[in-house]
Amino acid sequence: MPREKEVKPMFIDEANVSVKAGDGGNGCACFRREKFIPFGGPDGGDGGRGGNVYLLGDENMGDLEKYTFSPNVFAPNGAKGAGRNKTGESGKDLDLRVPPGTIVYNAENGALVAEVLKHGERILLLRGGKGGLGNAHFKSSTNRAPRQFTYGTQGESGEFKLVLKTIADAGMVGFPNAGKSTLVGLLTPARPRVGAYPFTTLHVNVGVLEYPDKYERLVLADIPGLISGASQNKGLGHKFLRHIERCKVLILLLDMAGIDGRNPKDDYKNLLSELKLYSPELLEKPMIVAANKMDEPEAESYLKSFKKKYPGLDLIPISCVSEEGIPELKEEIYRICKAREKSEF
Repeated sequence: MPREKEVKPMFIDEANVSVKAGDGGNGCACFRREKFIPFGGPDGGDGGRGGNVYLLGDENMGDLEKYTFSPNVFAPNGAKGAGRNKTGESGKDLDLRVPPGTIVYNAENGALVAEVLKHGERILLLRGGKGGLGNAHFKSSTNRAPRQFTYGTQGESGEFKLVLKTIADAGMVGFPNAGKSTLVGLLTPARPRVGAYPFTTLHVNVGVLEYPDKYERLVLADIPGLISGASQNKGLGHKFLRHIERCKVLILLLDMAGIDGRNPKDDYKNLLSELKLYSPELLEKPMIVAANKMDEPEAESYLKSFKKKYPGLDLIPISCVSEEGIPELKEEIYRICKAREKSEF
């Protein structure tokens, strides 16, 4: 029987890396030797500084896949000193490029080390070693020909865990089979895998909503389907709930046809409960409630019952088949995101 081809995940949001800054170069023990100058004295130069390691936010990186396959990172060492008081060349600083939204933890004790939030933000992670002293530093009236020099110090090193919390404008949440992946495919050029079974999406899908008439674009994150108990890390749990913490607006997608035997009223209540249990601050974010699968015959009766239960709730009925309500949903996402941007300044 042929072996099934392994499907590579599209979105890597965790990675463990081993990082080391450069060592300092050794000092030089050297004496000046020139014609007619028999006692030129010591002129050994200092060693160069080892390269520092910086975290650098780079919006061109979508995830942490790079460090899954290259987990060991080393900055260059400083060069050794030379005669004629020549200082060795310093090691070149190394930028550890990560997507904005990356949190860095100490892998040994779990302590928070740094957080990169913006493109171009640069944070010192590890300091390179100092260069050693050449023998010219040890010259004195009683020691005119010193042979002492010092070795360069070692650069700092550490084991780190990189965790990416996606910085998206809008985050879509819902129970399995609510139609999130299909909706992302309609709203953005992203093409996530779609299937008629739960947990088709096993990683976060990120797409870009284009608004050509406004010359704008927004980032949409499709969070894999939640289940009751996700706040206690059941199912896909905390692994993906963290990706909605920084979203400007949350889109709650409900299966208004109740195809999997769930009632949309219960789905809405349970979604709010799981978000609150994970982080009460999530309920303070603006929310758009979209009633999906309105093309199904059972959807109308469920919708009437839902509106009676939540009469003051603004609801956008949509269908990913007929594309009913899709333009309205897209405009509402834009309106809320831009309102949030203005309120932040």
